Amino acid sequence: MLEIVSGQFRFTARLEEIAAPQTVAAFRRLLPLESKLIQARWSGQSAWIPFGELDVGVGPENATSYPGPGELLLYPGGVSETELLFPYGQTCFASKAGQLAGNHFATIVEGAERLQELGELVAWHGAQPIRFVER
Repeated sequence: MLEIVSGQFRFTARLEEIAAPQTVAAFRRLLPLESKLIQARWSGQSAWIPFGELDVGVGPENATSYPGPGELLLYPGGVSETELLFPYGQTCFASKAGQLAGNHFATIVEGAERLQELGELVAWHGAQPIRFVER
């Protein structure tokens, strides 16, 4: 299980090891991950963590453009930079180049009722610290 903490918000996520084994393995190599969660510019009700030109070594796997709240995506780069998408409401994953599909690698199973609250905090008050660790 993945533990995600951002200030007062605590979430537990299931890693999608059957549907996205290569992406889960790539994400595990980034752990523990500490960063800032910022409002996504083109994806609707979603926050993101940009990774720039980081090569995570995977291609499309269990990819979607329309994740539900709490369905975390890792976009391995290509049309846009490598990034982690953190949906908290209605989302259509996109960049300035257009619609994207990211790898759905984890799903929040505890704390999802507070996703909208975290998203509104990010949208209205700016970047929030976030930490991912596997337990």
